[in-house]
Amino acid sequence: MIAVYDTMARAVTGVRPADARTLTMYTCGPTVYRYAHIGNLRTFLMADLVRRAFEYAGVEVRQVQNITDVGHMTDELFDRGEDKMLVAAGIENRSPKEIADYYTAAFLEDVRAMNIRPAADYPRASEYVPQMIKLVARLLERGHAYERDGTVYFDVRSFPGYGRLSGNTIDRLRPDHRKEIADPNKRHHADFVLWMRAGPDRAIRFPSPWGEGYPGWHIECSAMSMALLGESFDLHTGGVDNIFPHHEDEIAQSEGATGHRVVRHWLHGEHLLAEGRKMSKSAGNFYDLRDLAARGHGEPLAVRLLFLQCRYRAQMNFTMDALGAAERALTRWRRLVAGWTGAPLASPSHAAAAYEDRFRALIAGDLDTPATIALVSEVVASADLGPGDKAALLARWDAVLGLDLARDADASPPIPAEALELVARREEARLRRDWAEADGIRRRLAELGVQVEDTPEGPKPRRGAAPTTA
Repeated sequence: MIAVYDTMARAVTGVRPADARTLTMYTCGPTVYRYAHIGNLRTFLMADLVRRAFEYAGVEVRQVQNITDVGHMTDELFDRGEDKMLVAAGIENRSPKEIADYYTAAFLEDVRAMNIRPAADYPRASEYVPQMIKLVARLLERGHAYERDGTVYFDVRSFPGYGRLSGNTIDRLRPDHRKEIADPNKRHHADFVLWMRAGPDRAIRFPSPWGEGYPGWHIECSAMSMALLGESFDLHTGGVDNIFPHHEDEIAQSEGATGHRVVRHWLHGEHLLAEGRKMSKSAGNFYDLRDLAARGHGEPLAVRLLFLQCRYRAQMNFTMDALGAAERALTRWRRLVAGWTGAPLASPSHAAAAYEDRFRALIAGDLDTPATIALVSEVVASADLGPGDKAALLARWDAVLGLDLARDADASPPIPAEALELVARREEARLRRDWAEADGIRRRLAELGVQVEDTPEGPKPRRGAAPTTA
């Protein structure tokens, strides 16, 4: 079992797959009208850590992450009916589809660069409009929605549980809480759009029972998550800026349509600041991976390491100095792992087992990655562990950390022919029980930077110990 902070429960809660086999997980993904900034990537990394933690514990995970490429694509905090895709298309002189395709490819490139494991599905909103229309129709049939002049609204007063995720209950919301122009067609100021009628200049529109239009932002995730994961799934993740209105409205739509709870647990990652301020273009502290590379920080996994040094539900401040320190630490760890790889393991190693137990507890205990990174440093400096045990531990833990710690070991040059000949001669000496010659050959191999592991299948040479000196 993995414990995380459940936003709905307002407590650290153990999460298990409902079917005891496969954890089903939906992750709010990017709106593909620009590059994902590093704050977005921190949120996506949180979902990756959850997935890796469960897989490390032997649980299969089915993750779905949406790509919003069409619809009422408004800012997460404001709702002025501005379609970000169309704005970007006008600025970059490309079609909306070209914009979506370009930035979707860039997002997937960033996912690979950050060593975020790919989702089982990346549904595009544009491909699920029929499911959205059916969901809106269900809400109308169940009395949770109403139509006015081709636009369909969700009636929040029809859903008594509205506000339980965010605390923004109907009685606490002011008429201008969405920072939008007052809509006289709404029955209540807190009602939100499920389907928007297309104006005469609208470039992207779809036919519907209510006339040509396009989906509301919130209905997209409800439709795609239930289409791919069913009408009950285990975990929904996103950033804290998604809690209201997006996830609050998702709950109202999904539960209003089905009549039951759809998401069992909600998990949210906190904001990332840059140089102590909210990231913005005007402040000059708005970074994506390409910006960092242009500034000389071209190792994306150093960004990952930096993010691991702060817990996912704590606000974090990003600085270039901190990123530089993470780069140096990552380089050092990789160099050490490369040198330790292939060294013999202690059998049994009680110290290694104790470290393994601590690692599992930290990961299972609400993804305590800062303590986990400290544990890595402790292992690196430990006098209780041999080089082989250190390499083995860090290689196993990297299945969760995702830092590619064995990269330099994997990239080491092939074992030279001279060393392979010595390995064969040593095996012949061992068969003759000439231990003195076998030990002498082992020392010669060590001078060449090669370790030999004797196994039932025969000797296995590996790059390991550094060359010895007299």
